[in-house]
Amino acid sequence: MTTPAERRRIGRAARERVSRSEHGRWIPAADRPDPLGVLEAQGADRVARLLPIRYGRMADSPFGYLRGAAAVMAADLAAVPDTGLTVQLCGDAHLLNFGVYASPERALLFDVNDFDETHPGPFEWDVKRLAASIAVAARENGQDDERARRAARTAVQGYATAMRRLAGLGELDAWYSRIDTADLLPLIRKTRRREAVRADLDHARRRTSLQAFGKLTEERDGRRRIISSPPLIEELRRNELRGIGKVFSDYRATLAEDRRVLLDRYRFVDAAMKVVGVGSVGTRCYIVLLEGRDIRDPLFLQLKEAGRSVLEDHLPPTRTDAEVAVHHGGRRVVTGQHLMQAASDIFLGWTTGPAGRHFYGRQLRDMKGSVEVDTMTPGGLRDYADLCGRTLARAHARTGDRLAIVGYLGAADTFAEAVADFALRYADRTAADHRELVEAIRAGRVAATRGV
Repeated sequence: MTTPAERRRIGRAARERVSRSEHGRWIPAADRPDPLGVLEAQGADRVARLLPIRYGRMADSPFGYLRGAAAVMAADLAAVPDTGLTVQLCGDAHLLNFGVYASPERALLFDVNDFDETHPGPFEWDVKRLAASIAVAARENGQDDERARRAARTAVQGYATAMRRLAGLGELDAWYSRIDTADLLPLIRKTRRREAVRADLDHARRRTSLQAFGKLTEERDGRRRIISSPPLIEELRRNELRGIGKVFSDYRATLAEDRRVLLDRYRFVDAAMKVVGVGSVGTRCYIVLLEGRDIRDPLFLQLKEAGRSVLEDHLPPTRTDAEVAVHHGGRRVVTGQHLMQAASDIFLGWTTGPAGRHFYGRQLRDMKGSVEVDTMTPGGLRDYADLCGRTLARAHARTGDRLAIVGYLGAADTFAEAVADFALRYADRTAADHRELVEAIRAGRVAATRGV
């Protein structure tokens, strides 16, 4: 068995593959794929009539563009040397893919909360996407480059600090580590920011299936139905509803036995197609309304299409149990979520749908909530960046060799300073790519629907 000292030496040896300071010297590759071409290729198997919504949301701002361009950034990260220190990656670790949700015990946890692109890969890819997203968000909030760089650096320092702490814990203690929102408020330095976070948590607690029931349904033809609001929510035809029923049955079979017992206490009421997110627009996503004891006891589930991760084309195939799941997109998402999250949705499962498409299922709303990044002060953004960095480290420590990563990071801030430099450079690239998209829309080369 490899000793802790030997594991740290493995990490230090990775510096010969790519030095810590080298992470900051990023420039676009000479043969960089055309970003618009990458996005168009990604949309080839999506619902074509919805793609203008995706482009419209990406065109709204550089941050909106970054959110939708995970595939573009994956190609950019793959073009430079990596550490070879593998973890289960989120694959799209921008700062809005962190948030709060209810644990099975109904405690509010803060964690990574989006896994559509999850895949094993080098730990720094997630760290760099997080740092870049912070730099882009800071600039969008009117902060200068010095403050944007400081916020990005804070996230990486938070990651390193948490990883060093986790490296000192035993395996079970590291695995069970979590960030309970009850522990968040004392970490926030200013009373005004603390009150804003408390308000966000109270709002998240109200985001339940019952709240969604009041917002998303209406009485129609003598029964409760999901409100149709094209193109964002669309009613399904009768044959489509039957197809969703079959998908739902197969999804149920992937749940643990106790979860199946609970789910069987609900009956199917209605389903609809729903547009979600930015990068996901065009994938097939359905919301399913179920009724428990009575109509005042609703449960909303989401069945979302899961294609190939944007990372898959850039990473070698491997054979661990987690990576075998890559061959089914829905199972890949579910496995990655279970690996990275401290606790996961009790209804998290996967299935194969019509035409062999892969889906995963989860609750639509279970006290889920995220922050309003565009209203954050510089200090508030740094607080949040630190929290996201520490959260990402906890997720990586569950699936990678935390001692090797600490061996690579070392005690100095060399890695954090380099990734902060990368974040500003990538923010520049994101702004340029965003301008190209906007120009393509103006020239009529790309169809976009704005404000939807």
